[in-house]
Amino acid sequence: MEGAKGAFRLGPMAYWLLKTEPETYSIEDLRREGRAIWDGVRNYQARNYLLRMGEGDLCFIYHSSTNPPGIAGLARVVQTRIPDPTQFDPESPYFDPRATPERPRWYTVEVAFLEAWPLIPLKELKALFPPDHPLVKRGNRLSVMPVPPEVAERLIGWKGSR
Repeated sequence: MEGAKGAFRLGPMAYWLLKTEPETYSIEDLRREGRAIWDGVRNYQARNYLLRMGEGDLCFIYHSSTNPPGIAGLARVVQTRIPDPTQFDPESPYFDPRATPERPRWYTVEVAFLEAWPLIPLKELKALFPPDHPLVKRGNRLSVMPVPPEVAERLIGWKGSR
């Protein structure tokens, strides 16, 4: 599959879940802006998942810290391996004094809005995800995680049946 800027992607498309607090940044904010850099991730495992993303991958946008939490829409990765600009900004809560433009520590992706969905609440997601998936495991706070292809297909079908 040919991606933006001539990048070639080997292998099938992958699926991801990106958590956000809707009071900070919601699917409606992404709809309004069209595209956004998914900045501010400060967990090494989540950062490593961001580094594995490829152009064209689909991302389920999950609203957390709200009642009820759940998947609110869909986005597509349009650019990868972007040094997170917030790590260099001393005014940002995500500033990292050990990061430099020559040696960034944190990376992100740019996503483009695809669709807003009627919220699929976590209670319903528990029936779609495997019980050992980080989204449905109690106490997990990971903000970026892979979604198995079979779950992604069910989610897309689930959304269409609502």
